[in-house]
Amino acid sequence: MAKTNYSPTFPMFPGDATDLSPSDTDTFTPSVIYAGGGGSVAVTTAQGSDVTFTGLPPGAIIPVQVIRVYLTGTSPTTGLLRIF
Repeated sequence: MAKTNYSPTFPMFPGDATDLSPSDTDTFTPSVIYAGGGGSVAVTTAQGSDVTFTGLPPGAIIPVQVIRVYLTGTSPTTGLLRIF
């Protein structure tokens, strides 16, 4: 039987989503990010790592929980959603 990755802090089917404005200083509760515009998205992960996802196609979902989406290094400034 296949195992699934379950996180007690992030449900398998999130209950809400909201528009997201990138900021170099604002943080939020761990969330998954939808990048409607594609491009590059610079984030801080829930574990504290700063990484940039590059070459994202429009409609990509970043496959890791993040607590910040940076304005610097993020190309889509509209069409970003925080899913939680």
